[in-house]
Amino acid sequence: MTQQPAIRLDNLTVCYDRHPAVHHLSGAFPDGSLTAIVGPNGAGKSTLLKAIMGMLPTTTGRIDHVALTRADIAYLPQQAQIDRQFPITVLDVVLLGHWQRIGMLGAVTAALREQANAALAAVGLADFGRRLIHSLSAGQFQRVLFARMLLQEARLILLDEPFTAIDARTTADLLEVVQSWHAERRTVIAVLHDLEQVRAHFPETLLLARSGIAWGRTAEVLTPTNLHRARQIAEDWDDSALLLCAVQP
Repeated sequence: MTQQPAIRLDNLTVCYDRHPAVHHLSGAFPDGSLTAIVGPNGAGKSTLLKAIMGMLPTTTGRIDHVALTRADIAYLPQQAQIDRQFPITVLDVVLLGHWQRIGMLGAVTAALREQANAALAAVGLADFGRRLIHSLSAGQFQRVLFARMLLQEARLILLDEPFTAIDARTTADLLEVVQSWHAERRTVIAVLHDLEQVRAHFPETLLLARSGIAWGRTAEVLTPTNLHRARQIAEDWDDSALLLCAVQP
């Protein structure tokens, strides 16, 4: 790949709960690329996104965000990590997408509300603004979170299992949003499990099993040989990496 990288990883190791979740990973996500991160359970996929976000420290190596600032990055965690019992409306959640521009105490103007309502309409929830988030289905709530990200206008978008446990129609609609981001030359990185979905919609893939198994064009990465190797490596334990994490403060 010859494009300017958006994110560069140099010999990156990240420990999580004193285990080597990501181990000696090097490579780059090109600017404007659309990349899926796949691999067995416990392969370090979500950990890698959190490390890119700065939510987890690196143990060794480095993450170079090249020309990106924190305000340039939007992150969507797994739904299971989000508390939906807080009494907040759909519109208020979407308005949080303006936070980087207006801050905690900034005024929400009529224009900002109009943009939020337009984002809701774009994800098929035009009349949902006044509803409380706890009343939504999983698919409806995921549409809300995508609407919030539309307002962020981020250059780098990180999605952690964005289509897990949602209906096929919602998945198709949100994949269209992802494709629109790609068409706008934003960099999108998504942790996914459905390999057929990856083959159909994601040109680039990182196959991870704590260490990188393959990284590049999806058709060249998702081969039977690579997938078998990823499963084998995920079942093994790297003693040197475990020792490295054991001394982590």
